[in-house]
Amino acid sequence: MKNVAILGSTGSIGRQALDVVQAHPDRFRLYGVSAHSSEDAFLALLRAAQPRRAVFSRPLLEPVPGVELSFGVRALCDLAADPQVDVVVLAISGIAALTPLLSALKAGKRVAIANKESLVCGGDLVQEALRQGGGELLPVDSEQSAIFQCLQNGRRDEVEKLILTASGGPFFRRPREALKDITPAEAVKHPTWSMGRKISLDSATLMNKGLEVIEAARLFDFPGERIEVLIHPQSVVHSMVAYRDGTVMANLSAADMRLPIQYAMTWPDRIPSPTRPLNLWEQPDLAFYQPDMDRFPALRMAYDCLKAGGGCPVVYNGANERAAELFFDGRLGFLEIEESVSYALDRFQNRPMGDLEDILLADGEARRLVVEFQNTRSKA
Repeated sequence: MKNVAILGSTGSIGRQALDVVQAHPDRFRLYGVSAHSSEDAFLALLRAAQPRRAVFSRPLLEPVPGVELSFGVRALCDLAADPQVDVVVLAISGIAALTPLLSALKAGKRVAIANKESLVCGGDLVQEALRQGGGELLPVDSEQSAIFQCLQNGRRDEVEKLILTASGGPFFRRPREALKDITPAEAVKHPTWSMGRKISLDSATLMNKGLEVIEAARLFDFPGERIEVLIHPQSVVHSMVAYRDGTVMANLSAADMRLPIQYAMTWPDRIPSPTRPLNLWEQPDLAFYQPDMDRFPALRMAYDCLKAGGGCPVVYNGANERAAELFFDGRLGFLEIEESVSYALDRFQNRPMGDLEDILLADGEARRLVVEFQNTRSKA
């Protein structure tokens, strides 16, 4: 029996991780949960699931009998490193996940990670925490999980390249000039997956795939020139690995995040899951396209940031996070998201990221530059 802590329990990934825990009461016990917002949903979860520990961003209005409640970032890191916890499901969004990730890895936990931003920004710090604590880092994102599984079919020196698939988002077939007036409601209508609004927006801009390119480089230690992206609108093939003999290993399954969540929690074992099986005869024709980096330049910027190293990946992520907030507030247009990220990268004085403080300073600078970009546009 493994004790599980779900950090970010009220979001899409957190709720599906809870489904996996509840589907296997003989294997998993819900030990701890955390949430940043959605207080009513969090209280309902605590009453129904009765974890031993719970962490919220601020004091809750009412206690929950039998649940040890605490608050704030320090308590979150303490839960991630709790000696009673075996598996941490990291479903917190954004760079806010980096601190608890480092705490969990230093404490030797298995981390089922659904947060790409902490890997994009954490870089060497995450690797050092892994070495220091002897923990495990297992990917939950469907694409990275697919790569992880396909890599088990051969030796590392036999791999030619990693191939990440992308749905293309809701605007894959639209000309660039038709994207100028896209609204937030349109941008979050993902054609395949049911996700939170930030990741849905990132999928629409292809910023999400850019982050995944950097994430794959961090997770699997491959250079950007050996990581390829293909648009695959059906989202049946979740990613592939090409080997030097010409073989391509692909991972196929139904579009259900509970499967990669469960695999990260049970690896190297495969057990029955709550996911419906994939019936290939029911699938439409599978198609693959090369991405148009002129129409969606966010992907090209990611490769440039990965090559530049230093703080550029931090700025890429931080600028995108702030731009997304301004877009949802109606203060930036859809195309201005990528324009503001480019503006921040052009003005950032790149430098090594030696510690967490360096990362947070670069992140803050990126966000400030996006606001500066927005202010220049509003005055124009």
